[in-house]
Amino acid sequence: MTITMAAERATLAERRRRVADAAYRIRHHALNMGEVQGQGYVGQALGAADMFASVYSDQLRYRADDPEWNERDRFLLSTGHYAIGFYAALAEAGIIPVGELDTYGSDDSRLPMSGMSTYTPGMEISGGSLGHGLTVAVGMALGLRLQGSESRVINFLSDGELDEGSTWEAAMGASHHRLGHLTAMVDINSLQADGHTASVLRTEPVAEKWAACGWFVRRVDGNNVAALLAAFDAVAAQAESTGNPSVILCDTKVGRGVPLLENREKAHFMRIDEDEWQICRDQLTAGYEGDTQS
Repeated sequence: MTITMAAERATLAERRRRVADAAYRIRHHALNMGEVQGQGYVGQALGAADMFASVYSDQLRYRADDPEWNERDRFLLSTGHYAIGFYAALAEAGIIPVGELDTYGSDDSRLPMSGMSTYTPGMEISGGSLGHGLTVAVGMALGLRLQGSESRVINFLSDGELDEGSTWEAAMGASHHRLGHLTAMVDINSLQADGHTASVLRTEPVAEKWAACGWFVRRVDGNNVAALLAAFDAVAAQAESTGNPSVILCDTKVGRGVPLLENREKAHFMRIDEDEWQICRDQLTAGYEGDTQS
């Protein structure tokens, strides 16, 4: 049995090191899974790895051997195409075997390329139709409160989803119902299928928009573990005192940790040559080892 609430039993330095180590392994798993298909949403997985690691290694209460445990916190992946990174986080958390990651995207696998709750243990919703995640999270948070549950709901969504009107309807509803146990994490990587987010539909000033809807807002470097942990600590403190829902706006870089991919122009759905995968792993390891020695 595993129940993670590391923030309650570790120093800040210990928390940062644990999350950073988990993020490295999540990135490594994502590269290995991507090589199985030769392509995929690898850039998003690398960019969001610190976000996933901060949730599963520091924040979420769960039981690895019982993903349906009634008292668990709920993590909802609205961006179903980020599943490659999410599966890596589930493996890191012990919810699925690391060896199963080799089946990613294959026939009869429990790990399809877009997340589906009917297949994968620990997957709370079938994401992918963007704009639905926060609406489901609001309903789930309301239901848990009616049941007298203290479980938290964390919804992971993307800046592209902020184009969807349903997201803002849900944001207003969460504030109206004072869902202090609901937190949204927005991956702001400035990229979506149709191009740069700002050129598709300008959403800035995004922090002010969430605040206008009645949310507690923190905007941080989503690839900075210390900043992410500080944001979660601030969220916990304000939720207890005000009861407002919270949003952590995370500015991230697609392909983070692998310079070869960070600088790739077509990065939304990456095709990576056969001889490049080991280069990617070598670059990731070199950066990680340099960080641990600094």
